[in-house]
Amino acid sequence: MKISIGNDHAGPEYKKAIVEMLQAKGFEVTNYGTDSAASVDYPDFGHPVATDVAEGKADFGIIICGSGNGIAMTANKHQKVRAALCWIKEIAALARQHNDANIISIPARYTSIAQAVEMVDTFLTTDFEGGRHQTRVDKISC
Repeated sequence: MKISIGNDHAGPEYKKAIVEMLQAKGFEVTNYGTDSAASVDYPDFGHPVATDVAEGKADFGIIICGSGNGIAMTANKHQKVRAALCWIKEIAALARQHNDANIISIPARYTSIAQAVEMVDTFLTTDFEGGRHQTRVDKISC
């Protein structure tokens, strides 16, 4: 499985832990994020992840910023992207089951690194349920 990941200055340590977990599971990871705590602009890292997912170059995306909101808003500007802001593993599971989310957005300032790793694992191992949810997902794109 191919995963693209991007983060701003709030997420280098989160990204590092997540990438280690993903690589240990044999996933191919493309890293667009910063490795520095120096202030940067989250769209510069969210757009490349969203582009990879929208163009099929990545199966899923992971984006990280302080609140998770700005980078999710950025990613959701792309057609074929459904980025979900998740703060606990149950929300990550529902984002996949009910919304067929293909990018998880993590709020680094409001979750622990351990929670983030657990959410990503849950997100990537949860299937979309389809059925009645497919009709709703089909209505998302403009």
